[in-house]
Amino acid sequence: MNTTITVSQLNRYVKARLDEDYRLQDLLLSGEISNFNNHYRSGHFYFVLKDKDAAVHAVMFRSNAQSLRFLPADGMKVVVRCSVSLYERDGSYQVYVREMFPDGAGALYLAFEQLKAKLSKEGLFDEARKRELPRYPQTVGIVTSPTGAAVQDMINILSRRWPLCEVRFAPATVQGDGAAGSIIAALRALTGEGKSELIIVGRGGGSFEDLFCFNDEALAREIYRCPVPVISAVGHETDYTICDFVADLRAPTPSAAAELAVPDVREVCFLLGNLEASMGDTLGRKLKGYESRLQNAAALAHSHAPMARLREAQQRVDSLGERLRAQMAQQLRLRWERLHAQGALIESLSPMRTLARGYSVLKKEGEGVRSVSQVRRGDALTAFLADGQLSLTVEEIKKTKARTGLGG
Repeated sequence: MNTTITVSQLNRYVKARLDEDYRLQDLLLSGEISNFNNHYRSGHFYFVLKDKDAAVHAVMFRSNAQSLRFLPADGMKVVVRCSVSLYERDGSYQVYVREMFPDGAGALYLAFEQLKAKLSKEGLFDEARKRELPRYPQTVGIVTSPTGAAVQDMINILSRRWPLCEVRFAPATVQGDGAAGSIIAALRALTGEGKSELIIVGRGGGSFEDLFCFNDEALAREIYRCPVPVISAVGHETDYTICDFVADLRAPTPSAAAELAVPDVREVCFLLGNLEASMGDTLGRKLKGYESRLQNAAALAHSHAPMARLREAQQRVDSLGERLRAQMAQQLRLRWERLHAQGALIESLSPMRTLARGYSVLKKEGEGVRSVSQVRRGDALTAFLADGQLSLTVEEIKKTKARTGLGG
């Protein structure tokens, strides 16, 4: 005889069976949005996903919806990552959406997810294999487009923060067909020289499609095999690529990568000053301690030994004191010489010192002139020298053959 159950029991049973099916818990589902409702109070999205033959109800809760980078609308074709379950109250099944992408990026996103899972399983993303960045790098390599703003931002920040650092630039195509191969070639050029201690790979912001060359498997493996640490700086803070996961460090932007790559010279000088002061205090305390012990020993010898032994002890006290003073003076002198040498080196890199050697800086309408292609005959220029500035007019332009090779 069949057992009678309630509607609630039936719905609960069907929901449990759906939830137990692992194949329904992580789906990539494509369809067209209709009946879209952005619930203004809760922040949840309610809509229907349909194709030409069928439809299914869908919900995207606020916690997931607020991370979307676009606003869904009726008629929009999308790919969603979702799970399937039953809404017990109405007895209807629906999909619960965690992520949503315009259908144009759906295939690319699926390829991204599959490659990400593959490389993660192989251990290319393991934190244990990632290397620490050199603390005081003398040479930093940059791989990015030669025409974007990112390269100039990085070079300016590196030069300002750590003037002792040499920047080696390997230009690459960072978007479109062949971009991944171009980036790989630039990486190999920098590592082949054997001079770069650290390499920054990246570009400025763009769409998911624009950044997709940084999801290339060959490029990911090249970064994994790179003999020096690599910082990935692709797009904006919310953009993630395969290169970000495999690199030794991910920076949210190219400018942030330059900040992370080198120390601030001002902080280093401040630290050296503190170390010098601390060393002087330590040596002074030790010297006073030794002098006190020697004086106590001399007093003890005076009270327990003849005058001859007292004089000998006093001589040893004086000799040891002189040696201690000499050692302290030598240590302080060595530390000062090192600090002075570092300061002189930093001073030698000052732009004003360069101007004093006879160089000048040309500007047109407030912007620096780096190439003859920036000026025309008759243009008004301003030349900045060490002791003033000149107003100039361009009468003749002669262009010389550009040097080739990596920048350095």
